[in-house]
Amino acid sequence: MRAVVMRRPGGPDVLRVEDVPEPVPAAGESLVDVTVAGVNFDDLERRQGDTPQPLPAVLGVDAVGRRRGDGRRVAALLRRGGGYAQVAAAADAHCVEVPDHLDDEQAVGLLEQGCTAHGALVLAGRLRPGDGVAVSAAAGGVGHLAVQLALALGAHPVVGIASTPDKRAFVAALGAHHVLAPDAEDLAGRLRAATGGRGVDVFVDSVGGALARAALGGLAPFGRLVCLGWRDRGTIQVSTGELAEGSIGCAGFWMRHVVDDRALLCGIAEELFGLAARGRLAAHIDRVVALAEVGGAHAAVAARATVGKVLIDVNRES
Repeated sequence: MRAVVMRRPGGPDVLRVEDVPEPVPAAGESLVDVTVAGVNFDDLERRQGDTPQPLPAVLGVDAVGRRRGDGRRVAALLRRGGGYAQVAAAADAHCVEVPDHLDDEQAVGLLEQGCTAHGALVLAGRLRPGDGVAVSAAAGGVGHLAVQLALALGAHPVVGIASTPDKRAFVAALGAHHVLAPDAEDLAGRLRAATGGRGVDVFVDSVGGALARAALGGLAPFGRLVCLGWRDRGTIQVSTGELAEGSIGCAGFWMRHVVDDRALLCGIAEELFGLAARGRLAAHIDRVVALAEVGGAHAAVAARATVGKVLIDVNRES
């Protein structure tokens, strides 16, 4: 089979297409003939060596294809990677069947990042109908789904934060009630203004640093700041006094806790796919690249030059 192989950590140029043997499935795994795979920030971190792993390695933590054992179309979450290939070994417990109404691109666009958005809003954020929600990096793979999910779950208002005019226009087109720039003067004050002076109840943040600090100032009483990794490693200091005086809280969300709970994973996937069937949720596909173009896709994602999800057609030559 053909796969994108990484033999050492480094920049996008370390990703090379090679002919390699098919993986051998372990107990509880099945081979999946992959059609499309996703490009995620997790892949970039692994490529750079931020997440140590045995080498050589095939990256890719989400993929869609046909399971050889039963011929069913499945979306697979691959904790050890392996999606950037024509065949992947996927844990049966980490696969969900794809309904007929959903094509492969939408299935892979919705599962991993949709579950992350749902977990941040519902599991960690304790979202209730009528809550005000803000989402940073709202044009990104998780962010644009979080905006749509918040709207579908009855949040009001929904505030999207995005870095460029084009991205802000995209977020507005998703239905966000207000769209702000991350470097806006007095962002906390703008968040309060967008919610009639009260502040937001849930702020989903994947940026950290100054933005997270502003988010804390823009929370309503009993509001929750939900951290999704903070890609720029921008830590902040929060005192217990600040939390108590504002009656606010900070929470984190890690997708692994959904992946490892079969019932939870299937329940969230069913909800996401159902919303998609009703036209309430859709993954925006920024681009679909061939295996040989994966390095360029990594560079584009790292430069924040993409909107929504980037996919790999593993069977396309160029």
